[in-house]
Amino acid sequence: MAKRTSGDVAAQRQRLAAGLIDYGASFTELGRRFADTLGVHSTDAFALMEIAAAEAADAPLSPALLGKRITLTSGAMTTLLNRLEQAGYVTRSREHTDRRVVTLRCSARARQLADEFFRPVNTTQDAILGEYAPEQLAQFEALLRRLRAAMDDPPAQR
Repeated sequence: MAKRTSGDVAAQRQRLAAGLIDYGASFTELGRRFADTLGVHSTDAFALMEIAAAEAADAPLSPALLGKRITLTSGAMTTLLNRLEQAGYVTRSREHTDRRVVTLRCSARARQLADEFFRPVNTTQDAILGEYAPEQLAQFEALLRRLRAAMDDPPAQR
């Protein structure tokens, strides 16, 4: 393999960043359309997606953890959860041994609407990912984790 210059690496980093920014913009637009489908604000829809993803990973969120994921104050989070609960999309329960801890769950209706809305894009993305070896995708996942960590804790701030 030919030796790459720092300029080559920097140019590739810029191309990857541009691609990730484009992907993020498309994801944000998809979330906005999902919010329209639900009849809620886009922040509410992204909160619902975070709740569903955490629940699917068997790591349900508390309101405090959700607030960190979507960067809302506790007051704003309470208002958002009240709206989602009133719309029938989220339930709050006390499942933890510490009864003060509230667990957020998606309603069956919210899961059904999300499944219907996201199925076409998920099917297409699954087909694309299926073209790559699991090892390649694992390397890409590791790369994304490392790149994100570099932004979370840049060397200049260490």
